[in-house]
Formats: sequence, structure tokens, C-alpha cells
Amino acid sequence: MRVMLDSNILVSAIVFNSKPMREIIQRLASKYSLVLCSFVISEVRTVFEKKFPKHINDLEYFLIETPFELAHTPQPLPEHGLFTIRDIDDENVLYSAILADVDVLITGDKHYFDGVDVERPEILTPAEFLNKY
Repeated sequence: MRVMLDSNILVSAIVFNSKPMREIIQRLASKYSLVLCSFVISEVRTVFEKKFPKHINDLEYFLIETPFELAHTPQPLPEHGLFTIRDIDDENVLYSAILADVDVLITGDKHYFDGVDVERPEILTPAEFLNKY
């Protein structure tokens, strides 16, 4: 199974290192395939530079040491008609997940659960992912 992480999950996993986030990363490393899109990596780097500069090395270590597939996010996004979502950043992530044909997108962002209708990927919160997989 191929799983993509949204930016908020990646930031939480690296900065806060809570037990659920560690468990998600461990499952991805041992059982599943992690997919990160270029948009998420760029967005996370910006967040770390502005809000968590002390953790920049932790981010770089994660990106170097953690095996993942890189999915390219086209810029600008083409007109697609696949779904409607309020936030353009979320549109970039979800479009990348669809383009990369991932099975699951893990996010804590409520915009994804507010009337977004896609058959695939399955969009789950961290808790839902841990309970289901």
C-alpha cells in the first residue's frame, strides 16, 4: 500500500515526535510505501524555516534517511475537475496524491473532510490510519 503524508503530518512527526506519529512513520517504513509530493516537501521546508528553525537538521535527516517515493506536483495545477476543495495548498496535495495513485492520504486538515468527494485516495486522520492499518 502506498501512503502519502500531508504537510501537517510530516511537521508533527518531525517536530513533536509523539507516539502516534512515531507509530505511523514506523508502519510506513516497515509495512507500506511512503510517498511525498514535491509540494509538501517545499511547504514543509518553508514552515521549518519560519517556525521551527532549530529542527531544520531533523527535517533534512528525515528526508535523507527515510525511504520515500517522490511525486512531482505540477505548477501551476492544470484545470482538472476531479474534486473541489477550498484551500489551494490542499488542492496541490490532493491532486498530487491522485496523480501518484496513492492508496491513502493521511492529514489532520479539516478541509479534506468538508465535502471533498474522491474515490481514491482514502483520506484518513492519523488516528483513523492507526486504527484501520
